[in-house]
Amino acid sequence: MSGVSTDQLRGRIRGQLIQPSDEAYDQARRVYNAMIDKRPGLIVVCADVADVIAAIDYARENRMLVAIRGGGHNGGGLGTCDGGIVIDLSRMKGVRVDPTAHTARVGGGCTWGEVDHATHAFGMAVPTGTISTTGVGGLTLGGGIGHLSRKHGLTIDNLLSADVVLADGRLVVASSDRNEDLYWALRGGGGNFGVVTSFLFRLQPVKTVYAGPTFWPLEQADGVMKLYREFINDAPEDVNGFFAFLTVPPAPMFPEHLHGRKVCGIVWCCTGSVSEAEKRLEPVRQFGKPVFDHVGTMPHPALQSIFDPLYPPGLQWYWRADFVKELSDQAVELHVEHASRLPTMHSTMHLYPVDGAVQRVCRSETAFSYRDVTWAEVIVGVDPDPANKDRITAWAKEYWDALHPYSAGGAYVNFMMEEGQDRVRATYRDNYQRLAMVKKKYDPTNFFRVNQNIHPAS
Repeated sequence: MSGVSTDQLRGRIRGQLIQPSDEAYDQARRVYNAMIDKRPGLIVVCADVADVIAAIDYARENRMLVAIRGGGHNGGGLGTCDGGIVIDLSRMKGVRVDPTAHTARVGGGCTWGEVDHATHAFGMAVPTGTISTTGVGGLTLGGGIGHLSRKHGLTIDNLLSADVVLADGRLVVASSDRNEDLYWALRGGGGNFGVVTSFLFRLQPVKTVYAGPTFWPLEQADGVMKLYREFINDAPEDVNGFFAFLTVPPAPMFPEHLHGRKVCGIVWCCTGSVSEAEKRLEPVRQFGKPVFDHVGTMPHPALQSIFDPLYPPGLQWYWRADFVKELSDQAVELHVEHASRLPTMHSTMHLYPVDGAVQRVCRSETAFSYRDVTWAEVIVGVDPDPANKDRITAWAKEYWDALHPYSAGGAYVNFMMEEGQDRVRATYRDNYQRLAMVKKKYDPTNFFRVNQNIHPAS
């Protein structure tokens, strides 16, 4: 190896440098998805931006493969690599709320639970996902779909600027008036362009929500899905609900007689008045014979973290996803058929609404292309036991194969495994070529390629 030595790198950083011979290595190399088992040559746990620059310089000078790991999940396991260097941002915390400007400056290693804690004290929130242990960096750069999307847009629609360390080691700011092309690309283009060390978000006035799940027996799923597809399209934007197939877990909030039972459900989040929300949801919540209805007023962070205990780190995950414009009767029938074969308690299928405020942004205004669809569909086989890896993978693939012909073609990048260039191109559609030009400008050697990779334009 030429270039900077490992000892020199150790002397240049304030964080931690972990090698395979170190006692901390096996713990440090683990990622959220236990199905991913890779052995990087080095792990640099960065303490600050200077550490990130030093790690990038080291990797570039020694021609090492680089993976960027933020503070959260990355279901596809793209926060690690074999033999290369992992630049770990998980120590780079910190959330500074400006209640006058309604903004929050967030470190690249934060999780959304940490952001929610800081912003909730001021009665505000960043529109984000649905599990608080998700990392800020990965979710944001992929788009950011969640409970508040219909009312306040995607996470990227609330991103004002980002500090980015490029492949050549420079730190730049991307915003609407600085490096505008990079700012465009970061909003949905994933980790292709650099290491984002901090984000500046616009905050929305969200403190308390009227929210929670309603479950129905699986036998009623056909009717519930058909009612849901009509209801959510016409609902006011302050009413959000994602549809799910699931197995009721043995958790205290669920009655014992439901534990282990397969159901369909809608997880609601309403940001308007309680009386108006109750009135809007009543026709759906009273449809058929719900077996569980636990909707009420709660702090926004409570909703964001309600399912955290069900999905701790270390489970086996296999993801497949698509964007969906219409939910036809044939598609409903196939959903019910495959959901009836949920292979494990943690396995599930979700349909997240992608309309309302999301669609008021032009599809060419950010890298996130699929603003003309109705849902983001995700099928996940999940289980703690590695022995069930093949079982949950086969189920997810078969389910996806059956429903893909009814999709819009591409998928939400945060719900994808490593699926090849055709899927990446299908996901960015007309925006792909522009992304490739931005990639050529900021990362011409494809230094950052452990991601849903966009190749530099030739």
